[in-house]
Amino acid sequence: MGKITPPDILARKKKGPKISTVTAYDYPTGKLADDAGIDVVLVGDSLGMVCLGYPDTVSVTMEEMLHHTKAVSRGVKTALIVADMPFLSYQVGVEEAIRNAGRFLKEGRADAVKLEGGVSQADKAAAIVRAGIPVMGHIGLTPQTATQLGGFKVQGKDTRAALSLMEDAKALCEAGVFSIVIECVPASLSSRITSQIPVPTIGIGAGGGCDGQVLVFHDMTGLFDRFTPKFVKKYCDAGAPIKEALKRYKEEVESGSFPGPEHQF
Repeated sequence: MGKITPPDILARKKKGPKISTVTAYDYPTGKLADDAGIDVVLVGDSLGMVCLGYPDTVSVTMEEMLHHTKAVSRGVKTALIVADMPFLSYQVGVEEAIRNAGRFLKEGRADAVKLEGGVSQADKAAAIVRAGIPVMGHIGLTPQTATQLGGFKVQGKDTRAALSLMEDAKALCEAGVFSIVIECVPASLSSRITSQIPVPTIGIGAGGGCDGQVLVFHDMTGLFDRFTPKFVKKYCDAGAPIKEALKRYKEEVESGSFPGPEHQF
């Protein structure tokens, strides 16, 4: 199988199957996702919380995102690599948005970038696309502006908010994005948006009516235990056996049973 491209993802809107997306933040997680046949690997700014210990995604810098994107790109051969543009890397102006997006392709070896916001950021998305850089949109709950939205809450619950999200989706489509993440939105609204726009939607906490789904690697594998969103399904609890292995290692070091004769020269 060859390298997955943005046009391949766009074509899945009509041809299927649904699009599998997972985050990755380093070489081993990127390689694991790629080896498993995941379609899209997202180097999410969620790395701020699950890898760097920040309280939110706002604190993540361009240099941190580039560092992790480079690592992921070394482990991914087939999946489409999408890099999150961090807070204030695109909001300030079009020229800066293009320059920073270009760095993700040129330095990070990503295949595309993702930015948050609909109508308010459509001009940046359009400019980046015109510069030859594929863009994935992101509407609904946008973590970088969660405070402005009233916290990490479901979006689009009343008629006005629902119409606003529909306008956001249409503005991003007009800007030329190849797909849109919809986060924390009622399933019925996500399905309606999905049916009315020409690009694939990738849901996270947005129901099964989207054209694909995305989850955070550390959430779905039980490696992040600070909190677990309602929409997350844990496919394994990798944290528990790793912790147990570390405890056994500590005990064997203290008792002197490790290293044994077979581990020595």
